[in-house]
Amino acid sequence: MHNAALAAVGLSDWEYGLLPAAPEQFVAVVGTLRAAGYRGASVTIPHKEAAFALVDRLSDSAAAIGAVNTLIFEPEGELVGDNTDAPGFIAALPSAPQPGSRAVVLGAGGVAHAVVWALRGCGLNVEVWNRTPERAEQLAERFGASAVTEFGPAEMLVNCTAAGLEGDPFSSLPVTPGQLADYGIVADAVYHGGPGALLAAAAAAGVQTVDGIEMLVQQGAIAFEEWTGRKAPVDLMRAAALAG
Repeated sequence: MHNAALAAVGLSDWEYGLLPAAPEQFVAVVGTLRAAGYRGASVTIPHKEAAFALVDRLSDSAAAIGAVNTLIFEPEGELVGDNTDAPGFIAALPSAPQPGSRAVVLGAGGVAHAVVWALRGCGLNVEVWNRTPERAEQLAERFGASAVTEFGPAEMLVNCTAAGLEGDPFSSLPVTPGQLADYGIVADAVYHGGPGALLAAAAAAGVQTVDGIEMLVQQGAIAFEEWTGRKAPVDLMRAAALAG
């Protein structure tokens, strides 16, 4: 996705690649990147909290969410940490969320933190469900949402759990295929290599859907622009991501 975008904007001498790092190696690896010519890096699980503690400066989203998924090596020497998951999620939606509407977020992990923060920032009333109620309560309290053990219809349902990566997602989610028609939009933050059973059922019920690949593309486009200073070719990035 990123290499296709770099070539498209004329940065053919740039390269985006994978750098595996064990948790105990993360700080040392990041410490070598600037000298090696890196302009930035994506950070994924389990390093997002370590990156949060490592940077010189945090974006507003990273500071609020408590996790960094994008590193930016500024020319003046600062290491900046951003979280593009939150704005990437909003950009992936088919229309701007309406203040005062309701959203139900399933899960309480890192992606759920980003999604809840983003939706609360748009003025939505957010309900958080998690299999461990205490985690839902902690997340809800942090961002002014509500922790719930049961929920009804809403304008948006967002799955931030790993349900459906293996097996039937409805075996571990508190919603049935027949209830999906009660939501205006159903989003799945996890990319399954395709729509997945949750979104397939939502589409069959006539509901708008947003899949994890679109969220991946949109958050990646934001990072691309931060690293390069060029406008991201989003359509090309989406096509490359789908082809990959």
